[in-house]
Amino acid sequence: MKKYLIAIMLALPLAGTAQDNTWERIEVEPAEKENPDAKYLRKDAVPEIDGKVCFTQTIEAPGKTATQIYDILLKQMEKMVNEPNQIQNSVVAVADAEKHELGAVFHEWLVFKNAALSLDRTQLNFQLIATCEDGKAHVKLTRITYDYDLNREPIHYTAEEWITDKYAVNKKHTKLYPISAKFRRKTIDRVDFIFNKFKTLLNEK
Repeated sequence: MKKYLIAIMLALPLAGTAQDNTWERIEVEPAEKENPDAKYLRKDAVPEIDGKVCFTQTIEAPGKTATQIYDILLKQMEKMVNEPNQIQNSVVAVADAEKHELGAVFHEWLVFKNAALSLDRTQLNFQLIATCEDGKAHVKLTRITYDYDLNREPIHYTAEEWITDKYAVNKKHTKLYPISAKFRRKTIDRVDFIFNKFKTLLNEK
C-alpha cells in the first residue's frame, strides 16, 4: 500500500511546476490585421469624371416625394453652412423648389490633428449639389480644393493634383504617399459623413 501511494505521488505534478515546455508550444501567427488605410487605397476611393474629382451617390428615399426630399436636404444644407467649422462665404447658392434642385458652396476647416501645442488643419472648399425626384436624390460633391498653412506660407491644392490615385497612392496601391495622405483620408471621411447623414435623414419615418 505504501509503495502504491508513493507511485501516485510521483505521478502527480508538483505545485508551481510547468505542465509543458514553452519552447515546444506551436506559435500561432495572429490573423493578419487589415490595413488601416484599406478604405483609402481603393481605386474608386477618389472617383474622377472627365478628369475632375467628383463624388456621387444616389440616395434612396422610399415613399417620399421630390418635394419632401428637397425640403429635408435644404434644411440640412442650411444647417451645414452655419456649423462651427465653416469659415466664411459658405452658402446655399441654389434652392429651386420648382425643379427640386439644390446647390451649396462650402469653405470649412478640415482638421488633421488638434493637440495642446499643435493644430494641423486646412481650409477645404467644395460644392455640394442635389437633384431630387420621387423616391430618391442624386447627390454630387465636387470642385474640391484646399488652402493649407494659411498662417505661414499658404499653399493651394486642387483635389485633382493632390488626392487622386496618381498623386496620392503608390503604383501597387499598397500605401499612401506621406504628404498628401492626410488630405485624402480626411476628404473621404468628410464625404462619407455628408452622404451618410443625407441617407439617414431621407430614411427617417
